Amino acid sequence: MGLMNRCSGLSSGVFAQELIHAHVTKLVQLQASVASGKDTELLHQMQIAMHRLRTTLNQFEPGLQLPAAVNDQRLAKWVRRLGMARDLDVLRERLEDGFLPQLPAVEAKALRPVLKQLRREREQAHAHVVEVLQSRSYLVGLGQLQRWLKEPAFTALGEQPISQWVLEWQGATLQGLFMQPGWQTRRAAAETEHLLELRRQLIQVSYLLENLAPLQGAATAPWINRFKHGQELLGEWNDLQVLQGAIHDQVPGKLENTLPQLEWLLVQNQRYCWEHWRELVDELLPHRQRRKLRFALLSELRPAGLRSWLRTGLIRALAWLG
Repeated sequence: MGLMNRCSGLSSGVFAQELIHAHVTKLVQLQASVASGKDTELLHQMQIAMHRLRTTLNQFEPGLQLPAAVNDQRLAKWVRRLGMARDLDVLRERLEDGFLPQLPAVEAKALRPVLKQLRREREQAHAHVVEVLQSRSYLVGLGQLQRWLKEPAFTALGEQPISQWVLEWQGATLQGLFMQPGWQTRRAAAETEHLLELRRQLIQVSYLLENLAPLQGAATAPWINRFKHGQELLGEWNDLQVLQGAIHDQVPGKLENTLPQLEWLLVQNQRYCWEHWRELVDELLPHRQRRKLRFALLSELRPAGLRSWLRTGLIRALAWLG
């Protein structure tokens, strides 16, 4: 409750500034290590920090007066370049550390060309990461953001107490989320793009809700965890699809004939991800669950006096109407 009270006393701009400062600090700390390419986990941390920074800047953009070099187009490019290298790390690790130890020697040997190609593509992707981190665009953008953090500029909205605007800041968080076609998909292979778009939105919603968590208490924590679990299941399912395609490209013949054990493992892992994803959909999508989420987003806000009484009435009305 102490953290909630402290945060609720901040302006929207200062609240956003603290979030941005944490992400920028993380990026600066990781820059040299990621450029060296020695630790794949550090690249993962940098990718998350970059994605969180982009999400935060977009979320609080109406309250901030940001430098010209800090714009969504540039941030999107940086996120993509880091993501490409990270995706290749995941594929290699899944194959080399996850599946290879479970395979007979003849299948492990047949996969050497696949691993060689993944390593080659990873080296190329890392070169692109270094290119971004050393580019004038990145260095100027990061430098301007660091200077802005020392002397931040806010709009009139950003100067106002965040406690009075939480509903508005969270207003766009879930917009269109449950109307994504991916929730209704029953045959995964036929609608991959819908599932990937839903995964992207689940990641973004998780970050948006986490940004506001100090103001909303524990009510939204279970939903953040569910959304994260959903994006992890969809991400793993897609990684397995991509890995299967990469193996097909490098190994002649049908996998069930040339690599039967690996083919079985791929199918079983995909089935596991899909079945658990559908269980999560059945848990989250019903009307009563979506109503509980709307209630959770409102329930931890505690304005005083008459406004509190009105808010309680509004919450009850929304819950009754569904």
